[in-house]
Amino acid sequence: MPKMDENRAPYHVKAPGSSGSSVHLPGRGSFPRVDDHLVVPELTRDEIIGGRRIEASPAHPPHATRHHKLDYVIGALVAPGYQAATDLLTRHDQDSDFASDVCIFKDGVDPATSTRYLEEIAFEVVSEQNERYVAEKALRMHRHGVRRIFTIWIKGGRRVCEWSPESQSWRPLDAGSQIEDPCLVTPLAVAALLDAAEADNAVVDALDAKNNPALRKREVIAEAKGVAESVLKVLETRGIAVHEVQREEILRCQDLDRLNRWLSRAVLASSADEILSKS
Repeated sequence: MPKMDENRAPYHVKAPGSSGSSVHLPGRGSFPRVDDHLVVPELTRDEIIGGRRIEASPAHPPHATRHHKLDYVIGALVAPGYQAATDLLTRHDQDSDFASDVCIFKDGVDPATSTRYLEEIAFEVVSEQNERYVAEKALRMHRHGVRRIFTIWIKGGRRVCEWSPESQSWRPLDAGSQIEDPCLVTPLAVAALLDAAEADNAVVDALDAKNNPALRKREVIAEAKGVAESVLKVLETRGIAVHEVQREEILRCQDLDRLNRWLSRAVLASSADEILSKS
């Protein structure tokens, strides 16, 4: 059984490189197309690894809940030009047809195969599976051309590891480090794969990096509210009366240019009417 590599990396874990399609290693010949399946997708729970048929059983907590969190985080962090998928069945070699829990692959059709692109990053939640089984999947995925393979271990101390092709073992990642990769719109904090609050933070950072319209709208509303409250505070400090209708008009306004004009006038105006009567 492969042993854990204890050479931890307390720094950002960067991508070793990016490839658009499968890697055909010297002496190994061509791989089957990713969708030339040995099992029937969506009609069976079976996977085939090294010619052995294995039942991919449904999960109990905490495996199932951690899988859901993984979907949540990775789905938000996918960079433009890529897609994320859950339980995506892939033919990795002549004798293997199996899925990772979550993966990221390039958009479009691979011209070399006329099918989808091979996944570039794969994630696996590990609970009841033995380490030999997970290592064999990683070996076959990496040999096929999957650039990076990560595991989130549930039992025996929660941790995140990355497959090391050099040592053929799992290299633990420091909880304070980040995973950087072209497939990700922002670096992924390792802690976000282990902690619910950190997962939320990672999603917010990703939405911000994507210039999410809903997030931008919330920011504008928050900024407008702050300026409106400043207008009212200046008037209150100067002892200028503000009627309820005027107060509501100021607080309801979301036009930042208008609100900033009102704020400038509030410093010198003799009445609230003087502020609001001008455009």
